[in-house]
Amino acid sequence: MGVIKIIVFEQENFQGRSHEFNAPCTNLKESGMEKVGSILVHSGPWIGYDQQNCKGEQFVFEKGEYPRWDSWTNSRQTDTISSIRPIKVDSQDHKIVLYENLHFTGKKIEIIDDDVPSFHAHGYKERVSSVRVQSGTWVGYQYPGYRGYQYLLEKGEYKDSSDFGAQNTQIQSVRRIRDMQWHQRGTFHPTV
Repeated sequence: MGVIKIIVFEQENFQGRSHEFNAPCTNLKESGMEKVGSILVHSGPWIGYDQQNCKGEQFVFEKGEYPRWDSWTNSRQTDTISSIRPIKVDSQDHKIVLYENLHFTGKKIEIIDDDVPSFHAHGYKERVSSVRVQSGTWVGYQYPGYRGYQYLLEKGEYKDSSDFGAQNTQIQSVRRIRDMQWHQRGTFHPTV
């Protein structure tokens, strides 16, 4: 992975005090950032959390500009970011299997190299209680259209939805996180 870089600004629209990061930060206040109003990602991707020590609500940041908090989330639960870390993207291939029940049982939906804005449109109306990420890095969303709470799904097994930070079993859309290393024109650009 090349050089990673994110700049965090205290005020909206890239104003006020700023701090550049090239490594994880488990407590932004200790680095002098009392508040996060905007974010500029030069390279990444990154994940932010509303609590210290990379805990709590998650916010995924790919290369691009995030001029105010509603450009990185629409869950409306919090406008706070207290910790950040880079996301490891280890493959250009993507494969994920989401299961209705704990421990990889029940109905399932398998997704290979595609973003799915609505599970319902694909006939999957069940909850998501466990997940196997076989390749790539994904972000799951609480609601269709990539809305609501975000859940980072890195390569590995999640036998229970709490393993990936979900408070409930509601995931209704997923998309691939694509790194500039392999996807020069394929990175996500949030709509404002």
